Amino acid sequence: MSKNTRARAIGFNHVALEVGNIDEALKFYSKFIDFELRGQSEDMAFIDLGDQFLALQTGRSQSRDDARHFGLVVSDQDAVRKSLQENEIEILAGPFLDFYDPWGNRIEIVGYPDIQFTKAAHVLRGMGLEGLEKTESAIRELTDKGMAPE
Repeated sequence: MSKNTRARAIGFNHVALEVGNIDEALKFYSKFIDFELRGQSEDMAFIDLGDQFLALQTGRSQSRDDARHFGLVVSDQDAVRKSLQENEIEILAGPFLDFYDPWGNRIEIVGYPDIQFTKAAHVLRGMGLEGLEKTESAIRELTDKGMAPE
């Protein structure tokens, strides 16, 4: 253990989004991602992401997000794009796959194969996603940091 007195940030356990209604939020998110719930109450729901989760809670009162957003990593970015189009969910202009949920939360969809972010093999297996491969450029980025998958 380091003698540094500050803790090292390791990652995210969860992201919490405020929505207007839990049932409506779950219906909206199910239009473009397949998920299981860790739990649900009248004013909260927890979308399982393997070793992480997305928390939805009622109480959104602020205006729509502008640049503030979160990147939701998915197994197939093209499938999400198609689902968004089929469900007439407006994709924002720009180089990324960004859109708003009905409560103004800005979401950027990121394809797992294309980025440095990795899940441990046992977590992917537990999610039913074994064999999900990284692109050469993502592997190169990981290799440059000494984090290449084995």
